[in-house]
Amino acid sequence: MAALGRAEAALLARNRTAILVSLLMPAAMVLAMKSAMKESVLDGTGLSVAGAALTGGIGIVLLQAVYMNLVSAYVARREDLVLKRLRTGEVTDREILVGTALPSAALALAQTAVIVAAGTAFFGLAAPRRPELLLAGLLLGVVLLAALAALTSAVTRTVQTSQLTTLPLFFISMMGSGLFVPLDVLPDRMAAVCELLPLTGAMTLVRTGWLGGADGSEALMAAGTGLAWTVIAVFAVRHRFRWEPRR
Repeated sequence: MAALGRAEAALLARNRTAILVSLLMPAAMVLAMKSAMKESVLDGTGLSVAGAALTGGIGIVLLQAVYMNLVSAYVARREDLVLKRLRTGEVTDREILVGTALPSAALALAQTAVIVAAGTAFFGLAAPRRPELLLAGLLLGVVLLAALAALTSAVTRTVQTSQLTTLPLFFISMMGSGLFVPLDVLPDRMAAVCELLPLTGAMTLVRTGWLGGADGSEALMAAGTGLAWTVIAVFAVRHRFRWEPRR
């Protein structure tokens, strides 16, 4: 897995477009939301505009650096027959998938560290109140989105069409998983539905770990939802992932 990770990291480093989008898009989204969001929207949630924008930026990092990058990577390696050749050796299927995902996961974790450092240094936010919950949310989000990326690649024919097949989850998560607008401000029925979305559990843990707010039962429920989606996604990948191009 380490060797595969190094090879994938070298390929990722050569893809300047992917690197620039992964680095610049979260920052642009955070600044845009911070300037557009009003304090009145967050009344009663206990969040500041900076807190909501920066925790939402972590969600964008996970979606962009892990999910969208990995869909393109899996499709590209499949279409170039790299995955097929790797399976003829001693490497297991799990090691192939995880090794390919390692650079994207490392990039997401590094960007998150920068966001947290910037939030505490320049935006007046406190240091993470529950670092273990923040880390748990990050790891849960990385594993879940890596599995969903592998699953999405099965219905993606080319690297170019991956820009379209990744949009549904991206927009659903943006609007409904509490990336920038907490679920507390939504109507009760809509909030109950949004709590069941794939990325909501991980984002709840991330926000609670950094800013606090949720109690133990809410954090446990969020972790359970995220783990359930992860198990479902991993099971689907085992049965639906495509190792060879469609002919």
